[in-house]
Amino acid sequence: MKVRNWIISGIFIFAVIGLGSYLINNPVGLFKQLLFMGAAVAAVFIIYRIWTNRSQGGKEKNAFAKAAKQSKLRAKKRKSASQSTNHFRNRPLRKRSTAHLTVIEGKKSKKKDRAIF
Repeated sequence: MKVRNWIISGIFIFAVIGLGSYLINNPVGLFKQLLFMGAAVAAVFIIYRIWTNRSQGGKEKNAFAKAAKQSKLRAKKRKSASQSTNHFRNRPLRKRSTAHLTVIEGKKSKKKDRAIF
């Protein structure tokens, strides 16, 4: 485990050194490269989102999302209404009386010899 940490930290250090030298030698090229990479990632993400929306059925998904939103709103309304009514119902509990227990006295002088059965 420690060897892997050293390898990962070494790769990270080399990446920082390389990025720094590229920034010093060619800052405009670095900016262009980062811009193109960001555009490529954004294009792939947009294509992926379009592809997944078509395969799942747009109308059904929109209807489900609308129903879920309405049920969440209904649940919020119920929760807030129940909290306000519980506030009035919240009264201090009456102190319960202790149970009245009696001790039944038996023949305590004649205890069994537990060693002999």
